[in-house]
Amino acid sequence: MDEIPFKAQPQIAAARHRGAGLNRAGRYESRDRVPADDGWESWNDPEVPPLETTVQEDASRSVIARNASPDIPFDRSINPYRGCEHGCIYCYARPSHNWLGLSSGLDFETRLFVKAEAPALLEAELRRPAYRKEPLRPIAMGTNTDPYQPVERRLRVTRGILGVLRDCNHPLTITTKSAMIVRDLDILGPMARKGLFAAAISLSTLDRDLARRMEPRATPPFGRLEAISALARAGVPVTVMVAPMIPALNDHELDLVLTAARDAGATAAGITLLRLPFDVKDLFADWLTAHYPRRAAHVLSLLRQSRGGQLDEARFGKRMHGEGPVADMLTQRFEAACRRLGLNRKGLALRTDLFRPPPRPGEQLRLML
Repeated sequence: MDEIPFKAQPQIAAARHRGAGLNRAGRYESRDRVPADDGWESWNDPEVPPLETTVQEDASRSVIARNASPDIPFDRSINPYRGCEHGCIYCYARPSHNWLGLSSGLDFETRLFVKAEAPALLEAELRRPAYRKEPLRPIAMGTNTDPYQPVERRLRVTRGILGVLRDCNHPLTITTKSAMIVRDLDILGPMARKGLFAAAISLSTLDRDLARRMEPRATPPFGRLEAISALARAGVPVTVMVAPMIPALNDHELDLVLTAARDAGATAAGITLLRLPFDVKDLFADWLTAHYPRRAAHVLSLLRQSRGGQLDEARFGKRMHGEGPVADMLTQRFEAACRRLGLNRKGLALRTDLFRPPPRPGEQLRLML
């Protein structure tokens, strides 16, 4: 089993509902920082304040990110926030905080950055002639960090972005672990009825205790099922993402999760085997040892069997599903369950022919005069 780094943060014991137990320096830093208890203080000192979430403004001057990965069914995305307060221990986006000189651990879930000007920047990008000349494809949200993490409740940046996309009839998909998406059904429902919107709800377990430990600030499983029902009743096509599947931890729930989601109104499903890029391997191994010590070695062994002997496989075509008997059996179980439940029977293509660029400032006024 991999060596687990010593816990490095005095506030970890008081970090209520946080996922990571480590806060090592990012991979681009020249020095690491590993504070240790020298006996003069205790990790359990009740005077140590709990870790609070801080939010800073992101200085990005564009909001549409591009990718050309063959493993991903979209080529453009928007992430209103950097970092994610949901704190999912397995999150593959954690290492992106290293670009900011911050840790993939507690920094990722407590030091957030918001793109407050995202709606205005998006309008400007959609208005550019170059955007109108390229083939139009849906914009994906929730591809890196969750657009409905807790801070969205007061900052409402995601809602502002949705308003821009609605007004210009731009197709959109959202992936989230939060029931907060239901708040925006006044925008998303009419878009879905035009063929412009589809949702994906990530649901990896129905076990509330496992979810609380693994995804500490995300909506509990029953709340996500209720969100699926609300979206489906509003006419929104809903995919359930059983992701990530973790051998010997939550994979036994695969059929149960798919059945519950189908019964709630989901019509499609997707699956991803756990990915552990960069130092997410250390974070996950540390978390696993802390919460499920008797299973830790077995879980990590099965992951290695699915990743060519390593805990991560970055090759296109392999990183989402893995290979070998464990990964193959998981895929076969998923496909058999989808056939039995009637999931993925119909493909979904959002409309791209309704798009109209946002008007330039003053154009609306001239039309009214």
